[in-house]
Amino acid sequence: MRPDVQDQVFSIIAREALRDPSELSAEMTLEELGLDSLGLVEVIFAIEETFDVSVPFNANEPAATQFDMSSVGAIVTAVERLITGDSPSSAVA
Repeated sequence: MRPDVQDQVFSIIAREALRDPSELSAEMTLEELGLDSLGLVEVIFAIEETFDVSVPFNANEPAATQFDMSSVGAIVTAVERLITGDSPSSAVA
């Protein structure tokens, strides 16, 4: 993981979860952080704005998304792939 991307994603998620970024780990899930569906949408919007990317996410069918949100680390990896231009389907690993 690129440290700059990781730091920014951790900061975004921490802000929405009302936590300090130092409390987050790559293995944590959004559920463990207490983020509900509104928090998830806010995280996605903040990621899109911060990194100037479009997150392929269907809020009505999160399991069908091509953007892995299973953990904080998976989100960082998916954002890195979007930044480098890898296809969204490769973000699901």
